[in-house]
Amino acid sequence: MKSKTLNQIQETLYFDTLENGLDVYLLPRDEMEKTFGIFSTKYGSVDRTFTPLNKDEYVTVPDGIAHFLEHKMFEKEDGDVFQQFTKQGASANAFTSFTRTAYLFTSTENVTENVETLLDFVQEPYFTEETVEKEKGIIAQEIKMYDDQPDWRLFFGTIGSMYENHPVKIDIAGTVDSIQEITKDDLYTCYETFYHPSNMILFVTGKFEPEDMMGKIKENQERKSFHPADEIKRSFPEETVQVAKKEEEIYMPVSVSKCLVGIKEDPSQLTKDKLPKLKLVTQMVYDFLFSKSGPYYEELYNENLIEDGFDYEVHIEENFAFSFVGGNTQKPKELSAKLKEMLLKIKNEQWSDEVFTRMKRKQTGDLLKTLNSLEGTANQFIDYHQLGLNYFDLYETLNEMTKEEFEQIVQDWISEERISTCYILPE
Repeated sequence: MKSKTLNQIQETLYFDTLENGLDVYLLPRDEMEKTFGIFSTKYGSVDRTFTPLNKDEYVTVPDGIAHFLEHKMFEKEDGDVFQQFTKQGASANAFTSFTRTAYLFTSTENVTENVETLLDFVQEPYFTEETVEKEKGIIAQEIKMYDDQPDWRLFFGTIGSMYENHPVKIDIAGTVDSIQEITKDDLYTCYETFYHPSNMILFVTGKFEPEDMMGKIKENQERKSFHPADEIKRSFPEETVQVAKKEEEIYMPVSVSKCLVGIKEDPSQLTKDKLPKLKLVTQMVYDFLFSKSGPYYEELYNENLIEDGFDYEVHIEENFAFSFVGGNTQKPKELSAKLKEMLLKIKNEQWSDEVFTRMKRKQTGDLLKTLNSLEGTANQFIDYHQLGLNYFDLYETLNEMTKEEFEQIVQDWISEERISTCYILPE
């Protein structure tokens, strides 16, 4: 087991790669009362086309299958895994994103037992045709529920206006029609391909003894047999640099309109060396200009273009990236025009040394604030780990960033051909 001192929080990170390929990271935090464990695979909703285990030809599976698989993992022949966690004093959950599926628990007792339960249930799939058919009705209701939520429709409407072909435009849960195509064999194909330990990471942080915890995890994995690791080949369709459409209008029974302006990232900027700085710079700019204390926010507010719910998001991954800004408004078209004007103006913004230093300090504070949260630390670490990066290296990356580097990234970030708008409008 290796270790690394994290000077930012005066803690030690312990880690190892097990013989089966599983990456294990342990961050003991003795001052915390609870422990958080998360077991994550690099497999999300965008992974539709791939070569299955021991196969050479690509297959395309139904939309929503990663999310469907997440649901089915909790159901076993002898009962529900949630009940086991409850008996052990833990709260368990799971989620599927565009690029990963994660299973997690929080507890203040029986920590080792809960880590073993987490490993065991994720590594023991149980699917039958009967339970798969039953689940289709449950997930169909979930999809319909989200289809009725304006913010969810706005989120995917904006992505759909930016992307022509990339599966990021497809709802993570799929559609009511697509999930009807899912079979037990499909689930096992995806499980065997993407749930191999070599494609997964376990991160545990909180109150525990690291040597003992790592020993128990190794014993657990040594009791199990896994097929040899195989390279996972994924395929994604060609995607243009420019947005698919400049505007998208969705009519729903709402009393207040919504407007979201999105920026589609240039794929040439999504290289491993550029990703961390791109993510940092994008967040710094949005935070400085569009947070409640920012000059652009104040201008929008004074012109009565925004209401409660105004926000921004940044999503940066290996083969797609985008960000957007907007929210509720009584003047959706005017807000869109103003936001586009502001975003394009950023390229020519004059950044003083004082402002740049202030932005760096604020971003450093946000990074340190995340470390106060066990869940935030673990999730951020895994997100960066999937990109082949170390989350704890961000502090040094940010500290060493020059104003010239910052300005160059801003120059490359925004262009008119990569901006689109989605509206939710009253019927």
